[in-house]
Order: sequence, then C-alpha cells, then structure tokens
Amino acid sequence: QVQVAESGGGWMQAGGSLRLSCTASTSRFSEYHMAWYRQAPGKERELVAIINSSGSTSYADSVKGRFDIDRDNIQNAVYLRMNSLKPDDTGVYYCNTRRREFRWGQGTQVTVSS
Repeated sequence: QVQVAESGGGWMQAGGSLRLSCTASTSRFSEYHMAWYRQAPGKERELVAIINSSGSTSYADSVKGRFDIDRDNIQNAVYLRMNSLKPDDTGVYYCNTRRREFRWGQGTQVTVSS
C-alpha cells in the first residue's frame, strides 16, 4: 500500500501562514486525485482541499480563499499553503487520495493561537 509522509506543521499565531508538504511512495502519483484532510481535537477527520490529477482544485467552505493546494508530480508531492490562519484551523493535517486509497500517515500538527 502506498505510504505518505506529511511535514511542515507547527505553532502559529492567528493571521500567520504555514506551508504543508506531503510526499507519496508511488510512481503513479500523477494519476491520483489528492487531498488534504484535518482532524481537530474531539472531531472527525474532515476534507479540506482537493487537487485532481488534471490540476483542478476545490476547497471546504471554511478554508476557501485562505488555503491553496498544489502538486508536483515530479516530486510525487502535494502541498497546502495556509494563509490567514485561525484558531479553528488547529488540528492534525493529513494527505491522502480523494478516495482515501493510501495508508494514512502520522499527519502534521498545526496549532494556531489567538
């Protein structure tokens, strides 16, 4: 099963920015619709952003206009640029395919303080 590794999280004050990275162990990376998910404390994992194999993107309403997802098919990587961070963005961020086909990684913790 394909494995992923997320990185780039950290602590940030509200209004700040972070860029998350995720790499996948597959040579067929370009074929997959990739996504970022997050899980806040005590809540279920939710979909944050999607980037299709064609490069088209979509976002959850809560992050639209603030987050930007992109990908590098040469590096087998997907990125999430997060701007204007809010305390509600706090959580563990994971990447996977849109259909959750890969093995879940450990995620990367994002903590936003007010």
